Amino acid sequence: MTTILTLDIRLSGWRTRASSWSARVEFPESFTLSDLHFTIQRLVAFDDDHLHEFFAGRNWRDRKVTFGEPASPLEVNEGDEVPLSEVFPLPKGQKLYYNFDFGDNWLFEITCHPDTKQSDRKAKSAKLIHEKGRRPIQYPGEDDEG
Repeated sequence: MTTILTLDIRLSGWRTRASSWSARVEFPESFTLSDLHFTIQRLVAFDDDHLHEFFAGRNWRDRKVTFGEPASPLEVNEGDEVPLSEVFPLPKGQKLYYNFDFGDNWLFEITCHPDTKQSDRKAKSAKLIHEKGRRPIQYPGEDDEG
């Protein structure tokens, strides 16, 4: 039996003026923060070309726990290998935040939907349940044709 977590992911912070994108995604609880990072990258079609971090708090300014990426590619990043089952449930009133690209600060707020369920199937990937709004554009104004 596998526990499936339903996470609500939405663009947060000052970027919400440009896009109100959000998604509901199911994840096996054994997935790691690294898996969550790659899923968000795939959902919003960003290039995975910048550092990122995960942190928890009541809001994006209130960091209680930080799970981060190493400052150097030579360092081991143990924070990203934390399974989602160790992150959720968060203490009451806290949310998980994903900050991508420390220059542009793409901030996403992640909450665990109460619709957690058990499944007999061996979930090997995240499953998009619902998406709304326009996906953010990582490099607005750049020619996408390259």
